[in-house]
Amino acid sequence: MVNTKVHVSGLELDNPVIPASGTFGFGYEFADLYDINVLGSLSLKGTTREARYGNPLPRIAECTAGLINSVGLQNPGVQAVIDEELPKLKKCFHKKVIANISGFSLEDYVYCSEKMDREEQVGLLEINVSCPNVHGGGMSFGTTAESAAQVTKAVKAVTKKPVYIKLTPNVTDITEIAKACEEAGADGLSLINTLMGMRIDLKTRRPAIANTMGGFSGPAILPVALRMVYQVYEAVQIPIIGMGGVQNAGDVIEMMLAGASAVQVGAANLVNPFACKEIIEALPAAMEKYGINSLEEMIGGAHHG
Repeated sequence: MVNTKVHVSGLELDNPVIPASGTFGFGYEFADLYDINVLGSLSLKGTTREARYGNPLPRIAECTAGLINSVGLQNPGVQAVIDEELPKLKKCFHKKVIANISGFSLEDYVYCSEKMDREEQVGLLEINVSCPNVHGGGMSFGTTAESAAQVTKAVKAVTKKPVYIKLTPNVTDITEIAKACEEAGADGLSLINTLMGMRIDLKTRRPAIANTMGGFSGPAILPVALRMVYQVYEAVQIPIIGMGGVQNAGDVIEMMLAGASAVQVGAANLVNPFACKEIIEALPAAMEKYGINSLEEMIGGAHHG
């Protein structure tokens, strides 16, 4: 009998599979399709201080082995998430969730983090300093070690729950930023967010999405994500939640061998709403195939054979 349980900053997860923020709504939307309690946890839709409509349409462009999105953090605002979305989720999901928080200023991050920190349903905070689809916030905080550390320190000062910083791959050296976050007090790291990409509509000869560029996700980015998780695992001592192009149980195991303690599944949910459920169901057989008795015991296994 294989053991799929993992631990992330004191939270015990039945398995490492977590739907990534922005690809699973607030969770309850999927509860009519299957019992979402099979999930290890779930990362809530990215939440900001005020309600956001998001970016203008069109926001999505398909491409080979992936897609480009520029949704722009559409959400009802942190207070509405607390008052309306979390109670709906609590009715159908009985585990701790991950609150994904974004901001356009240091004050925004602090305000949202302090509010989410008080919520019993929230097991840890995932601070998004890496969204490529908004101007004046998001990724602009994650592209230098100094600004990422500044956000980390500010959030840690007002929270008791574990704080994970979600890192952008759109930098020269992700390990420098990872180490800065660790030194600033981060309890863990989430990586990677989407790569920057674009498509051009041949008929209009204009960018295919209104925002010109957006986040490139899907199976095409898995090798980049694995490389960065591997590098960051060697650079820091804090846990990593890995993500980027994960499609199946084999990808989950590969990500954990690279150094991830848990794994988020993103774009796959947009193609197949049952993606996470199917990955979880396939994990035991995949573990047996590769002679793995415990997932937790093989975290970082690619680093030491």
